[in-house]
Amino acid sequence: MLDYAVTLTRAPATVDGADLAALRTAGFDDRAIHDICAVTAYYAFVNRLADGLGVELEPRWETER
Repeated sequence: MLDYAVTLTRAPATVDGADLAALRTAGFDDRAIHDICAVTAYYAFVNRLADGLGVELEPRWETER
């Protein structure tokens, strides 16, 4: 699952049937694969949106690093 998420994040155009087959072999059904894809894509979207708008972390996040 994490290999898929990394590939989807770093090189989304390279995701292919083999990546999906690996998820199915690991026991994920179509709905789970959809959810993994959606969460990964949403996280990337929100981060790009925040970065593109110059959103800064709240001060409490800086102290928790």
